[in-house]
Amino acid sequence: MNLFVSFKYLLALDEQRHFGRAALACHVTQPALSNALRALEESLGVAIVTRGRSFAGFTTEGERVLASARRMLREHELLQQELQSSAGSPSGQLHIGAVPMGMPIAARFVGMLHDRHPGIVSTLRSMSSSELEAGLENMALDIAMGYPERLEGTRAPLRVVPQYTEHYFLLRRAATPARGGLQMGPATTWASAARLPLCLLTGEMHNRAIVDNAFRRAHAQPRPAIETNSILTLALSVAAGRVSSIMPGALVDAVRGYGELEALPLVEPSIEVPIALMVHESNRLSRTLEAALDFAQSREWLAEAARHGQPTGDAG
Repeated sequence: MNLFVSFKYLLALDEQRHFGRAALACHVTQPALSNALRALEESLGVAIVTRGRSFAGFTTEGERVLASARRMLREHELLQQELQSSAGSPSGQLHIGAVPMGMPIAARFVGMLHDRHPGIVSTLRSMSSSELEAGLENMALDIAMGYPERLEGTRAPLRVVPQYTEHYFLLRRAATPARGGLQMGPATTWASAARLPLCLLTGEMHNRAIVDNAFRRAHAQPRPAIETNSILTLALSVAAGRVSSIMPGALVDAVRGYGELEALPLVEPSIEVPIALMVHESNRLSRTLEAALDFAQSREWLAEAARHGQPTGDAG
């Protein structure tokens, strides 16, 4: 078995934490993946995976093998990009993670980046802030879009590239649907929003901590009618039922087509939360990551991110 293939299986197992899902991610059968990992253990003379009825983690030696596998695969990817790219035309993979509330902007970013550099193939994943932190540290991610305040405690130094500022809105059903799409209403207070039946994110999400802190500053205590870890559910529950929701501007912008919805800026307090792209400072930059960082700091992109991160009553 090719060593690089075995290492890819190993990384997939670490990401999926399940043999069956790891096999699906690698487009092989579960026995094929398991046999390859057993062969790797035999060749190295150590147990790598802790096995029970299901995947139970990695041994101490397995963690060392996993770290080496990440470094080797990354160096292999960097070499491939160096050989396949030409000046001004980067080619290769780019792994991006984004917090759920940042996904609408992150999707625009990878789309516009591909328009500029068709040779870049991006993999974009919705991840929690803790998952972004782990992904940056273990080199599973090239770049992360999230809350820099949340990741300040990481052990490794981060390069932070500011992108846009989140502003918060109350999303509710409009009294009268509009043909032109989402309606923008007058400002309302967090205290007023707390009295409504709300659909909010679940407690483990960092965005929920931001929302809860805003309510505390307003001396208000909401009682959510629905809690979810899905940003799609936030919008659809408002459109389908009698609940309202709290959303940052990027997500409000993503539901502009819903004429039956209305967004009201939230004040008292006015919450502004910076969103940034972050990379691990100690990692050698790939050609694709260099191109992504260059684009992330361009006037074209920063204007686009600001426009969709803070929607107004204007269409588009």
